Amino acid sequence: MFVGYARVSTHEQNLDLQNDALEKSGCEKIFTDKVSSVAAARPGIDAALSYLREGDTLVVWRLDRLGRSLKHLIEMIGELEEKKIGFKSIQESIDTSNSGGRLIFHMFGALAEFERQLIIERTRAGLAAARARGKKGGRPKALNDKEIDVALRLYNERKNSIKEICQILKISKPTLYNYLHQANNR
Repeated sequence: MFVGYARVSTHEQNLDLQNDALEKSGCEKIFTDKVSSVAAARPGIDAALSYLREGDTLVVWRLDRLGRSLKHLIEMIGELEEKKIGFKSIQESIDTSNSGGRLIFHMFGALAEFERQLIIERTRAGLAAARARGKKGGRPKALNDKEIDVALRLYNERKNSIKEICQILKISKPTLYNYLHQANNR
């Protein structure tokens, strides 16, 4: 059985184009969402995934209608394969129910992994180059050494409340407690 899934990002958009293509490709049941792909809750795809059974095929108009990212898409297709459910994308002519479609999809996966590794390598190289030039990464400190001494003195004098110390130094309570903790562990 072919089960369709269609999604548009906003309520102003309509699903007619996708629904027509899914019906034309033989989908007997179609689930829909009118929500961004990055939304945590997508009830239409959840319902479609619950409805699918071994031997069925999930059909989408385009790959970007299903996954939040290429990595997410590959994970979803992997889960479908484990359940012996096929996947078909009309626009990209991908059909994982045959060997050619599986090959193409796995090539996408390999390219995504390659891209991820390149990003990691470039990030590491950039950080190493910055360190070599004396740059330190991370968030800048909220207080300099002199301000830390003031914070410790105000705290130890016990004349000001925590709230007052934070207002004087223009920092949050967690930041103050962080500095106090660091001072106690020296």
